[in-house]
Amino acid sequence: MPIKIFRNIHVLIGFTLLLGSCGVSKSLKDLPNISQYQVNIAQRQQLTDSTYLLGNNFLTKNKQGLYELYVSGNPYELGLKTGSLTQELFQEQERVFIEKIDDLVPKKGKQKLLRKFLAWFNRKMYKNVDEQYKAEIYGISQYASKDYDRIAAPYPRVMYFHGAHDIGHALQDLALVGCSSFAAWGDQTADGKLIIGRNFDFYAGDDFAKNKIIAFVAPDEGHKFMSVTWGGMIGVVSGMNDQGLTVTINAGKSKFPLVAKTPISLVTREILQYASTIEEAIAIAKKREVFVSESIFVGSAKDKKAALIEVSPHNFGVYEVENGNQLVCSNHFQSAAYANDKKNQKHILESHSEYRYERMEELLDEEPKVTPQTAVDILRNKNGLDDKRIGYGNEKALNQMLAHHGIVFQPEDLMVWVSSNPYQLGEFVAYDLNEVFKNADENQKARPISIANKNIAPDPFLRTLAYRHYERYRALNSQITAALAAEEKIEPSVLSEFIAVNPDFWEVHFLVGQYYYENGLYKEALNAFETAKTKEVTTVPDLEAINTYIKKSKRKLK
Repeated sequence: MPIKIFRNIHVLIGFTLLLGSCGVSKSLKDLPNISQYQVNIAQRQQLTDSTYLLGNNFLTKNKQGLYELYVSGNPYELGLKTGSLTQELFQEQERVFIEKIDDLVPKKGKQKLLRKFLAWFNRKMYKNVDEQYKAEIYGISQYASKDYDRIAAPYPRVMYFHGAHDIGHALQDLALVGCSSFAAWGDQTADGKLIIGRNFDFYAGDDFAKNKIIAFVAPDEGHKFMSVTWGGMIGVVSGMNDQGLTVTINAGKSKFPLVAKTPISLVTREILQYASTIEEAIAIAKKREVFVSESIFVGSAKDKKAALIEVSPHNFGVYEVENGNQLVCSNHFQSAAYANDKKNQKHILESHSEYRYERMEELLDEEPKVTPQTAVDILRNKNGLDDKRIGYGNEKALNQMLAHHGIVFQPEDLMVWVSSNPYQLGEFVAYDLNEVFKNADENQKARPISIANKNIAPDPFLRTLAYRHYERYRALNSQITAALAAEEKIEPSVLSEFIAVNPDFWEVHFLVGQYYYENGLYKEALNAFETAKTKEVTTVPDLEAINTYIKKSKRKLK
């Protein structure tokens, strides 16, 4: 079974967090104290089918399909306003999550077992979440869908939603999402200013990435900031504040945790809201207990450079380049604190993290003066080392053709570019935080707030036959994977087309080989597996799976 099929388990466990809260809140002890907050939330006004106004706060959809949200106030207000303005998007996101559970685990007995485990696992998460974020989550939860109250009360349901990223890669550790990040500054950029690029390669289905929200938040306390998010999420996976401090997260190799602590997206939210330098970001990260391993990629306009904060349940490290103006991060740790970490060393050897790391270095060497445009070009690159064709969708590529979003920051100018669908191939939409947060929310109104003349054009690849072939490959991949699981027959013409639309990808040949093997066509299976082995195979476990099938096929032919 190929690793991408295993990855359904990763997705499943993340999604079942929403079920895991069932039975956790047996008392009111974990509810936030909201009596300290003065709130006076007006009724939202609907101006168009995708534009809503709430006082000086708003939600609107731009022409690229990104939702732009502006909210201000105290923690409880932020939650209530965000919930009110985005309630349709929030409830749609919940629907996607719950329906995914039913698809992946249709049997009620197994769902019940997972609920019990995750209820136990998450039992102490609330003790590790700051009160202000509890209040904000509580505010959002007032707008959660009533359809799922049978599963869990809204507040704990939304609380544990914020740990989905963490528990997903902790429990299905083999199949980490493959995020890639890089920074350049000084003599490595065209104007000497810091530039950061990153792909958030977290795939939880097309519907999950459909409604992206670019949130601009002006809290009463701390720094104003932006982040790329989705309905119901207050944590940060990619963002920048008005001090020119940026944060992004890259999953690392984790031990199996025994209890949930602070979700990493809430640690990065705190950093974004309260830090203005790398030193301040480090201090915040140090005081929080996490339950998975993560690289927090921090860029700073004040420091004019970037650094990595590497956190895990039992270790902490910081990595900065000593000589040079370039920092690269994939999914393994680089600081001295993890030099002898066996799990990290094994991950470097067996995963695709080191390969992507080297590919970023290779592409950066080809672009001695990085600009926002060249940063986007690197994020969109689909080939392997030495520009080798490795198949569309290969996780060794920087552009795995599944990213939730790509993003580029220029912190010293408070500029940010966010990708639009599909993947990171659509137009990168430009935002100037100087303009967005000018005069706080006094002049805010429901309007598109991007800067059209600074947008970066869509990838020309979208207009090619190769792109149409890739989309056809995805459809056939789903069809063939489902047929394999259901032990159904597949027409030979379908298998031939599957190979034709993505011939350089090892997994195409592996799936075809699996089908032949399961149907007793061992000669055809052997040929397919041997062809798969000639391609750029993603990981050591993938290669081992191919070799196992080759041996089995040969035995069957004797």
